[in-house]
Amino acid sequence: MRIVITRPDDGHLHLRDDEALRAVLPHSARQFARAIVMPNLRPPITTVAAAAEYRQRILRALPDGADFEPLMTLYLTDDTLADEIRRAVDSGFVKAVKLYPAGATTHSDAGVTDLGKCGAVFAEMEKAGMPLLVHGEVTDPAIDLFDRERVFIETRLQPLLERHPGLRVALEHITTQEAAEFVAAAGNTVAATITAHHLLYNRNALLVGGIRPHYYCLPVLKRETHRQALIRAAASGSPKFFLGTDSAPHTRATKEAACGCAGCYTALSAIELYAEAFEQAGALDGLESFASFNGADFYRLPRNKGSAILEKKTWVVPASLPYAGGELVPLRSGEPVSWKLLA
Repeated sequence: MRIVITRPDDGHLHLRDDEALRAVLPHSARQFARAIVMPNLRPPITTVAAAAEYRQRILRALPDGADFEPLMTLYLTDDTLADEIRRAVDSGFVKAVKLYPAGATTHSDAGVTDLGKCGAVFAEMEKAGMPLLVHGEVTDPAIDLFDRERVFIETRLQPLLERHPGLRVALEHITTQEAAEFVAAAGNTVAATITAHHLLYNRNALLVGGIRPHYYCLPVLKRETHRQALIRAAASGSPKFFLGTDSAPHTRATKEAACGCAGCYTALSAIELYAEAFEQAGALDGLESFASFNGADFYRLPRNKGSAILEKKTWVVPASLPYAGGELVPLRSGEPVSWKLLA
């Protein structure tokens, strides 16, 4: 059995930099035509000039003959100026601005401490139609880890959209029924990305039988009821939901540690994992819209013209991959995947 879809895009990707970039970029370039590249490097990509330099490093690292376009983002801080948003719009290659609440996830320490400090930036983004990409979790230690997405929507995102109703927002890597329902009910300026791992796994994958650090990500995997809600959203045909892997490489040593890093590496087998999730939902005919059309439409990009061929064929994910002087353990390492991306 084979299915053919328009070549997909990744709406949320971490490529890192330097040696790490060179190790992981070929996987995404094989899987996707374009990707929205996250700016949480050290130092973060806070200016158009820095984004241009990072983009060139990505292009230089591409394998010969690869057809892949990095779509750049800026890291929002308390000090970002509206002038930088205007420069981003004029650049043509910066496609969005990323909001990390300070301390919410990997390399987010320079993130926003108070949304009120960014009012002029949000107003300029609203005017220009520049999307805001949101890591939607509060960081208050008093809030239960499993409730942080819901609380962020209620106390941060809803008030922000009331102040800026025309702001285009992608709520990234949603993990809860509340998030899926909020996006579905919101206006047509609000969309969401969903990862393959949040479609395929609930928190049992992380915790049952021992801690499995390579399934640890932020936002963390949730209950089965939430996973089912994400499946319904992804398979619904709604243009509001689209593919974003949030593939995030870390060395084995930094994952299998006393304080392990958050992030799942899925770029090696991303579209195959999504195909599994859609097949399990009985919705394979909806994979193309979710993976190839909805994200492009949200970003006001032309849809890709190439094709991707997926074959119903079982293969085993490698146990590890070389990465930045160490090794990288991909999600589902040493285990089978039931779809295979052909050339």
